[in-house]
Amino acid sequence: MMTIIVFCLLFSGVLFFSYKKYKRIFANIKLGREYSNPNPTSEKLKNMTLIALGQKKMFSRPVAAIFHLFIYVAFVFTQLELIEILIDGFTGSHRILGHAMMNCCPMVYSGLINLIEILSLLALIATLVFLSRRNLLKLPRLNMAELKGWPMKDANIILIGEIFLVFGIFLMNSAESAWLNTNAQEGYHFILSSMLGNLFIGLNSETLHYLSQTGWWMHLIGIFGFILYLPHSKHLHILLAFPNAYLSNPNAKGKMDYMPEILHEIKSMMGESVEASDPNVIPKFGAKDVFDLSQKNLLDAYACTECGRCTSACPANQTGKKLSPRKIMMDTRDRLEEVGKILDSNNNEWKDDGKSLLHSYISVEELRGCTTCNACVEECPVNISPLDIIVQLRRNLIMEESNSPQEWNGMFGNIENNGAPWKFAQSERGNWSK
Repeated sequence: MMTIIVFCLLFSGVLFFSYKKYKRIFANIKLGREYSNPNPTSEKLKNMTLIALGQKKMFSRPVAAIFHLFIYVAFVFTQLELIEILIDGFTGSHRILGHAMMNCCPMVYSGLINLIEILSLLALIATLVFLSRRNLLKLPRLNMAELKGWPMKDANIILIGEIFLVFGIFLMNSAESAWLNTNAQEGYHFILSSMLGNLFIGLNSETLHYLSQTGWWMHLIGIFGFILYLPHSKHLHILLAFPNAYLSNPNAKGKMDYMPEILHEIKSMMGESVEASDPNVIPKFGAKDVFDLSQKNLLDAYACTECGRCTSACPANQTGKKLSPRKIMMDTRDRLEEVGKILDSNNNEWKDDGKSLLHSYISVEELRGCTTCNACVEECPVNISPLDIIVQLRRNLIMEESNSPQEWNGMFGNIENNGAPWKFAQSERGNWSK
């Protein structure tokens, strides 16, 4: 009975605290402008199936993709065993599904757990590879300036947590296999666990039972810790990659959304009929803070995996410029989290803290470094668009603050007057051929 009480208290605590955090994240995303995706539902589902579920874009770098696939598939299948663990926790039973299935279809249960064990072993190998790439091999894109401090610790914590989870599974299953063998009882025929159980030969039944229970609690606490930690970590992408892929930008690569305020002004100048605008509303150009971005932009920020593929593909970053698309997404998420904390501490009322995403987090130099080539968008495994945020911030910089280099101002004037960046009248464009 005490075990059931402890389990229920832990389970309730995890639900309560994780619900509070997930609710805050949802509220933060809702702070952005409304976003609509005109794509048909079938197209959205196709994107989600191929990109989030099928990991399609990950395979542009096959080696990393295969190791990532090991962890991903193991994570999915382990949830099947988690169902049994939760039922056992609530009822105080042990392998309740196993006993039920062993009577009617023993091969199914044994096959499922064997599959989970094999996937867990592959995930363990992949985890060690990822830890090595980050900490021993010092892969450049995983050791850039924006990852110093907490982002690096975050990545290592979750990888070490995965080792803890896998160790719990194998300790539970192998100690139980050894106990069944010691007591001459029929086992579950878990191949890997039976092999590992040989390590426990000579231990008495009480010790084996204790070790198996320790493995069960280790795995359970690891899962509960993972649920609580997930919304504080970049690994939230495990959940948000799906809605993010579903709501992927339907526009062709390179196509930018026009600004309705500008279109309205141009139509007025051309004498076209336009809807009368509210005289009390002052038009705002571009985005200065997270409130000005779309809800999809903010979802992008939480869905970012910090893998750095965008930055490694960015030509501006490759030439030594300060711009890193990954940092743009991390800054957006950090600012959004900061805004959320201010709202939480002021009864959901916004108190200006004198900061903004533009300038306080993302500098003018970073924005000017972007060539809008779309390489970052093309490279992202979960269809995030750092470029969309960059363009909106740059529009605000130029149109609200008139903050642009003299060379750009000349180009803007030429486009406005001549319809081209060059300082020639349209009537003189063909002179070069004479």
